[in-house]
Amino acid sequence: MKETLIIGTRGSNLALIQARKVQEMLSQMDNSLNVRINVIHTKGDKILDTALSKIGDKGLFTKELEVALYNGDIDVAVHSLKDLPTELPEGIMLGAVLKREDVRDAFISRDGRTLGEMKEGDVIATSSLRRSSQIRKINPSLEIIDIRGNIETRIKKMESGYCHATLLACAGLIRAGYTDKISESLDPEQMVPAVSQGIIGIEVLQTNSEIREILEKITHRESMIMAEAERTFLKLLEGGCQVPVGCYSRIEGDEFLFTGMVSDLSGENQIRSQMRGPIKSAVDLAASAAGKIIERGGAIILKEIKEMSFHE
Repeated sequence: MKETLIIGTRGSNLALIQARKVQEMLSQMDNSLNVRINVIHTKGDKILDTALSKIGDKGLFTKELEVALYNGDIDVAVHSLKDLPTELPEGIMLGAVLKREDVRDAFISRDGRTLGEMKEGDVIATSSLRRSSQIRKINPSLEIIDIRGNIETRIKKMESGYCHATLLACAGLIRAGYTDKISESLDPEQMVPAVSQGIIGIEVLQTNSEIREILEKITHRESMIMAEAERTFLKLLEGGCQVPVGCYSRIEGDEFLFTGMVSDLSGENQIRSQMRGPIKSAVDLAASAAGKIIERGGAIILKEIKEMSFHE
């Protein structure tokens, strides 16, 4: 039996909080297991002066952790699941997810104003094409600029005058103890969240059956159903390119409800699809939503964004 289990994580405050949550759950499950944390710095943590859409975000926050998994330096890698590419490297799998936290986006302003109270010319900072396109749809008179860095860095930049407001995931702010900074939690029907937002995911080697068995005991079944469905939706749409895509799923009784969204960069052309059906069909429902979006013009939007990215 394994005596020591090593968790790999990024070094930000939020990443460490999430890793410690996994550490705590594993330790409580088996107090004879020595669970340690190993901090690994990723490319995404080092490049902070360029927009994610310019450098491509697939794997920016995960590759170094996955190399450590291959090398046996760590046993599991803990991520915000929304940072994890839908195509995992050969031999690596999603071994577990924890119970989903608040799925919504948080709007944070210097003076406590909500998104609806923002005025023409106010500056909103976000590094997300998904958020910026939806903001433009809601209020095209706002100025949108890029921002990078962890929670603390972004809040500090805003408060120092870089922008009037910014957006972050409610889940991260809750976990990191910054709920007092939230001016408004945005309705997911108004601001469709990122794929798997609010879910902590744990990567493991497929061949490591002992660790996989341990992870099975801490995984949250309903959150895994949502994660698998949402990641299927993204996989069918993105094609390895950063695009303004989001989705929102929930379980009500024995039904699975799914909303998917794709937008052009301006926010003017936004296509949504909503599905509902039995929980056992969650992945199929998400795939159907992706198919309907593609049929309704999503394929054209995606093609234009990919061509734009290629020529930049």
